[in-house]
Amino acid sequence: MRITHYLAAATALLALQAAALHIFGQPWIAASGRILLWVGDPLSAETSQQLTDWYSFSHLIHGMIFFWLLRWLAPGWPLPARLIAAMGIEIVWEIAENSPAVIQHYRQQALAVGYVGDSILNSLSDTAMMACGFWLASRVRAPYVAAMAVALEIFTAVMIRDNLSLNVINLLAPSGWAPIRAIHDWQAHAPQPAPQAGRDRLSVRSR
Repeated sequence: MRITHYLAAATALLALQAAALHIFGQPWIAASGRILLWVGDPLSAETSQQLTDWYSFSHLIHGMIFFWLLRWLAPGWPLPARLIAAMGIEIVWEIAENSPAVIQHYRQQALAVGYVGDSILNSLSDTAMMACGFWLASRVRAPYVAAMAVALEIFTAVMIRDNLSLNVINLLAPSGWAPIRAIHDWQAHAPQPAPQAGRDRLSVRSR
């Protein structure tokens, strides 16, 4: 298959992702009308609305996981085909997590009480971050990739008391389970950055 075919497939998947989120009523960009490269406050209303935030690291890890999963499941596929498959998996998740049922489930978490889903810009950026993680895993030896993934998980847990592992646990485990309540209590008492003038503050996050 020619590279143009892979590019066409990737473009079609991204268009499907944007269309699905638009149907769900997600905005193209943040309600503030701004487009920012980075949002460092996990409690800001801009989180999940801009190009990157603390949860972008989770999508890098997605890409690393998908690379090794698809290398195991489809060793005979060329790398671009496996990347397209990884994009498909990521986009299915992006659509699912912006569905009303999943948004409502996330709102039970301490850090996502006011979660309203992603902007389309943020969701497309999440897919791009996954692709970056996939590419990185294809170029770096497995032990180093694993070390980077663990380091990112520890880093985000320390910085914002949330990460990919905690999100998966929160998503799958019963909300009334004692360990989940303990996690929520720990997250609810996370240190909050000093508010800045003119900034809306709201717990908005998932993933």
